[in-house]
Amino acid sequence: MKALMLVETTVHTDNLKGILCISNMLRNSWNLVMFIAASVLMSFSQELEKMKEIAKLKQLPPVYTGKWATATDEEVEEELAKGTPYTYRFRVPKEGSLKINDLIRGEVSWNLDTLGDFVIMRSNGQPVYNFCVTVDDSTMAISHVIRAEEHLPNTLRQALIYKALGFPMPYFAHVSLILAPDRSKLSKRHGATSVGQFREMGYLPQAMVNYLALLGWGDGTENEFFTLEQLIEKFSISRVNKSGAIFDSTKLRWMNGQHLRALSSEQLLNLIGEHWKKTGILEELEGSFIEEAVQLLKDGIDLVTDSDKALSNLLSYPLHATLLSPEGKTVVEDKLDEVSSRLLAAYDSGELLSALEEGPSGWQKWVKNFGKSLKRKGKSLFMPLRLLLTGKVHGPDMGSSVILLHKAGSSGVVSPNAGFVPLNERFEILRQVDWEALKEQPPLESAATVSN
Repeated sequence: MKALMLVETTVHTDNLKGILCISNMLRNSWNLVMFIAASVLMSFSQELEKMKEIAKLKQLPPVYTGKWATATDEEVEEELAKGTPYTYRFRVPKEGSLKINDLIRGEVSWNLDTLGDFVIMRSNGQPVYNFCVTVDDSTMAISHVIRAEEHLPNTLRQALIYKALGFPMPYFAHVSLILAPDRSKLSKRHGATSVGQFREMGYLPQAMVNYLALLGWGDGTENEFFTLEQLIEKFSISRVNKSGAIFDSTKLRWMNGQHLRALSSEQLLNLIGEHWKKTGILEELEGSFIEEAVQLLKDGIDLVTDSDKALSNLLSYPLHATLLSPEGKTVVEDKLDEVSSRLLAAYDSGELLSALEEGPSGWQKWVKNFGKSLKRKGKSLFMPLRLLLTGKVHGPDMGSSVILLHKAGSSGVVSPNAGFVPLNERFEILRQVDWEALKEQPPLESAATVSN
C-alpha cells in the first residue's frame, strides 16, 4: 500500500500537510478506514464498464455495486499480491437520505441509494477533488461555500465526507447559472466570456461588478446603479433568486456608460485621453482640446473603445456622401447653395475665424447675426450650417464641435493619420461643389449611413 502522495494543484498549499496526514491514515489503518466509513474497494475496469452498461440499459445513473466492499481479507491480499491496482472508495449507506439547508434553495435532499460508493483516492495515490476540497475548506475554517448549482452533486459527496471526518459543515449556497439570451448555458459562442476580454473591449471593472451583482439579485428597489461600497452595504444572500438570469450585453453596455459618465472629469479625461493616444488618434495629451473633446463626446460613449469612433467622426468631413443622402438632399433643396456662398464669404473675410477664437460667446454672437442676414433661424439655419461645417446632419452640439475643429487645426494634437479634415480644407472642398449638378442627381440610399 505504499505509494507517493500526489495532491491536486487546486488545493491550498498551507493545507497539504492536513490532506497528506488524512490520506496516510487511510492507507495505513484498516480500522480507521472503516471508522470513517471508507474502505479499500478493488475496482477492475472491466467490472466498472459492465456496471455502467447495465445502468445505461436501465436508464439509471451508474452506481458502483460494492462488490469488493464485502471481500474477505484473503481475497484482498490475493489481489494485492498480484499487483492489482486499487482505489479507496467512500462507503455510502444504502438507505436513508442526506439533507442540507441551502441558503438560496432552502432544504435540498438526496436519496443515498442513488449514489453508490464513490472514489476518494485514485489508484495512483492521488486524492480526488471532493476529498481534497473538503479537507482544505475545513482546515481553512471556511464558513460559507457559494458556487454554481452545477456543484450540487459535489456537495452531496462533500457533505458525507464532512460528516465522516467529524468536520463542522459550512453553509452552502448554490447560485443559478448565467444564461444566454436563448436561455442556453452561456458559452464562448455567445461572445466574450473572460474578464480580460471585457477589459479589452472597454468595460470598466466597477460596471462589470455592478451588472454581475444584478444577475439574480436586487435590493428590493428600482435602483440598478451601485458602487462597490453600496453593493457591500446592501447585498444579502437572502435576496438571491433561484431562477437563472439572462446575460444581456445591451444592458451591460448601457450600465458601463452610466459608470463611465459617473467618473470625475479628471478620471474620465485620463482614461479616454490615454486611450486616444494609445490608438494613435492624438499626438499628445496637453492643452484644452482633449478636455473639451471628452466633455463634448462623453454622452455618446458607453465603452472606452467607443471614444475612437466618436472622435474620428467629429474630425471627419464626409460632405459629398451626406449631400447625396436622402436627408442631405432635403437640405440641399432648401437653397443650401446660398447658405454656402454666404458662409464662404464669412470665412474669407476672417469674420468666422475671429468669432471662433473668442470661443462659445463669439460663436453665438456670430451665428445670430449670420441667421439675421439670411432671414433664417432654428432648424432652417442650424441644419444647413451643420452640414456645411461638419459634413453631417447629426452630431453633438454644433457650436462646440466647430470650435473644437478650429482648435484641432491650430493645436497640432491630432495625428496626421487620424483622418482629420481641418477647416481650411473644408472650405476648399465647399468651393468646388457643383450645386446645379448636385440638385439634379438622385439621392443614394447607401450614403445615409456615411453621413451619420
